[in-house]
Amino acid sequence: MDYFSELGYLGLFLASFLAATILPLSSEVVLSVLLLNKLDPVLLIAVATVGNVLGALTNYAIGFWGSKAFVRRVLKIPEGEFVKAEERFNKYGLMSLFFAWVPLVGDVLTVVAGVLRINILWFFILVGTGKLIRYVIVSYWVLGW
Repeated sequence: MDYFSELGYLGLFLASFLAATILPLSSEVVLSVLLLNKLDPVLLIAVATVGNVLGALTNYAIGFWGSKAFVRRVLKIPEGEFVKAEERFNKYGLMSLFFAWVPLVGDVLTVVAGVLRINILWFFILVGTGKLIRYVIVSYWVLGW
């Protein structure tokens, strides 16, 4: 994680983008380090949110253009996780995308949203809002506001 924080805003963007994919990264750690190093909190929150939403959009695109079998095989998403994500969509509908920031679960939700061809505008609104709120809360917590 030090590598990403040494790159400043670019490192945060990369960490946030990659953390939104199925890679096991924590963009919150990079954000916290940069906040403690006195970089602009508003710009950090914006960069982290944009990177994370674009990473989620990448998952959406993979789901949209790939078949269910392709997605499970290439992304190595266990059948059970995929089925649970579909069940969440059936139970909670579009609002489940608001929780796309939740580790592990959120990544699969964004892929399933693509497979199910969820409206891209609603995808951006719900995923973006959830991720923005998460980064604001992390920033407030780190800075002790």
